[in-house]
Amino acid sequence: MASSSPRRQELLKQLGLEFESYAPEIDESVQYNETVEAYVERLAREKANTILQQFPQSIIIAADTSLSIDGKIIGKPESKQHAFDIWSTLSGRRHDVFSGICVAASNAIHSCVVKTSVEFQTLSMADMELYWATGEPLGKAGAYAIQGIAAQFIPRIEGSYTNVVGLPLFETIQLLKRVKAFN
Repeated sequence: MASSSPRRQELLKQLGLEFESYAPEIDESVQYNETVEAYVERLAREKANTILQQFPQSIIIAADTSLSIDGKIIGKPESKQHAFDIWSTLSGRRHDVFSGICVAASNAIHSCVVKTSVEFQTLSMADMELYWATGEPLGKAGAYAIQGIAAQFIPRIEGSYTNVVGLPLFETIQLLKRVKAFN
């Protein structure tokens, strides 16, 4: 797996897959005029290709997840203020979570993008302060973890829950089947 994300590792373990995890070193900058869909798919493919070059006989799973609201790509918070800015933008609104997934092997590379719409409740400053104090928002796209404390802020989603966690499992299995790595 081309990821050091504990959440992605937990999700893959749910499928009973045996794997090793490697963190690829790639430039994750957004390119000029790049859509969130193109961005997450490009990063997933770059991560997979980077690790496949190191382990050419392996099957590599890579993913990247970002949020989009008002046409802006929202990644991980860089500071407390950045997290508060993200939550202020998401508060009381719907946003979309996109994951690019790539499965790469020596004989084929397949990728796709999965979208899930998430409704966020209106957050007070006290909600934000308390949530920040948990440490959970760090290192997470959109500065929240749906599988954790932030579940209390999300009244509904449309689409894949595991996509919001960081790795849409249904689509991952479909890609593995395409490279003949899963029955």
